[in-house]
Amino acid sequence: MRNSLIAALVIVLVAALCAGFGIWNWVSGSLRKEDWLTGKTAGPATTWLILGSDERDGTTGSDDTPGDRTDTILILTKPKHGPSSLISVPRDSLVQVDDALLKINAVMQIYGRQELVAQIEDITGQKVDHVAKITFGGLTGVVDALGGIELCYDQDVDDELSDLHWKAGCHVVDGHTALAFSRMRYSDPKGDFGRAERQRQVIGAIAKKAVSPSTLMNFGTVHKVGDAVLQAITVDNRTNPKTLLDMLLAFRNASGSSGVTGSLYWSDPNYYVDGVGSCVLLDNPRNLELFAQLADGTHDPGAVGSAAEMG
Repeated sequence: MRNSLIAALVIVLVAALCAGFGIWNWVSGSLRKEDWLTGKTAGPATTWLILGSDERDGTTGSDDTPGDRTDTILILTKPKHGPSSLISVPRDSLVQVDDALLKINAVMQIYGRQELVAQIEDITGQKVDHVAKITFGGLTGVVDALGGIELCYDQDVDDELSDLHWKAGCHVVDGHTALAFSRMRYSDPKGDFGRAERQRQVIGAIAKKAVSPSTLMNFGTVHKVGDAVLQAITVDNRTNPKTLLDMLLAFRNASGSSGVTGSLYWSDPNYYVDGVGSCVLLDNPRNLELFAQLADGTHDPGAVGSAAEMG
């Protein structure tokens, strides 16, 4: 009986390893990769730049503004010890490339992918180790593959531009509603800052559901979710399946009660620049100090940034 038990355990172990090897090859061979990273020296933590590419493709609402815009910019940090963090970068943050002033969500379109990464490294003082760009349209497939996610918002909303129709409270929603929840800003008293909070909530809910036992123990669901993610995401050349798993776990931890979430610090959220418009003027010293603590894992869990201070 002892020999039979050992043999059974070996068979299960080999089957698990074969399944894992097959999944690794499937994911690795399907990843779409691009040049993103700069030559900056690695820091004490692992940092992901997460971009939401809001392509107005008719998937939601009547806001059909053309173009591929990095309207969602998130910085995910996983230190060696201490809490993970997820920090939003306002899309109207004022940056400078050479002698030109512009909003950060226009950097990639005008100057390219690596310049956007370089700007994030200047803001944080930390090396960006990995990049993941997710299309908002692809997000609907991920949420639907998961069987829906739970989201909460404490106001009624009837917003035609985003197609979000919401009753105050918490609801399990499909991909269409999750996308509208991520896009809605005109009916939010906080505007873009409120939208950034809801986008962090959506990604946190996806990460939580994706690593739940009910998902991981269902191979069919895992395959559907993986296929949806692979269709929605583009990554840097150094990303592999383990990198994506580490990112997912860091997302979940950052979004939990022991994580750090919030926005960058700014000195003026309505700073006007001729030829550019109303911008968010960042508080560079405070942001460098914030990310030094996040990278070292010494920052206390909770909300950070100027949006959190505004209440």
